[in-house]
Amino acid sequence: MRHTNKEPAFENRYDAGHKLAEKLLAYKGRPVVVMGIPNGGAPVALNIALRLEADFDLVISRKIPLPLSPEGGFGAVTDDGTTILNETMVKQAGLTPQQINYQASKVRADIRQRSLLYHQEKPPALTSEKTVIVVDDGMASGYTMMAAVESLRHRHPREIVVAVPVAHEKTIKEVSKRADKVIAVVVDSSPKFYLADFYRFWNEPSDKEVLQCFKEWRIRRRPAIDLTIKSRPTG
Repeated sequence: MRHTNKEPAFENRYDAGHKLAEKLLAYKGRPVVVMGIPNGGAPVALNIALRLEADFDLVISRKIPLPLSPEGGFGAVTDDGTTILNETMVKQAGLTPQQINYQASKVRADIRQRSLLYHQEKPPALTSEKTVIVVDDGMASGYTMMAAVESLRHRHPREIVVAVPVAHEKTIKEVSKRADKVIAVVVDSSPKFYLADFYRFWNEPSDKEVLQCFKEWRIRRRPAIDLTIKSRPTG
């Protein structure tokens, strides 16, 4: 679906997850892991995982901010250290290797703290030979998503599907070079592209809300998990 006006396409991230899940029903019943990029991608990913009856986990990918303009970024880094740089932005900003390493190291420190908070004692979801659906609340530049995809390649999935409620047309083309498939509910091509314009209610989810997503998934998936365990042969 192409966005032709500024009427919000989604009420909030949970609504976006419901609508995106409709485009992913072909994966229901398959060995699938839904990986949300926190914080904004977690609520979207939750509803997809529940609808597909799939495993749910997070891959932490964060923007590397420009030194004097933290709202802008020149790449992204993930929880396993995978780093993708926007070389054009690096050149335009005249960043030195020392500046790049310093900014990236600060982001890695933040990621380590978040990973401990989100995963606690829970081991990462097994992705080997499974379809991994990587979810965020949208893609503007796409660098956090590209870093997440590259990171997950190291875990040997069967395929990587990028799924987002909304994305810019140019970004989809770039991310498609790294992912096996890219799925979006809304594709936009306007020169001024802001994710918040596509949501009626837009705010950054807190760490508490991300943890609540894990809790809700466990509670709502528990009957299915218990049934699977009880149905296993015991002899």
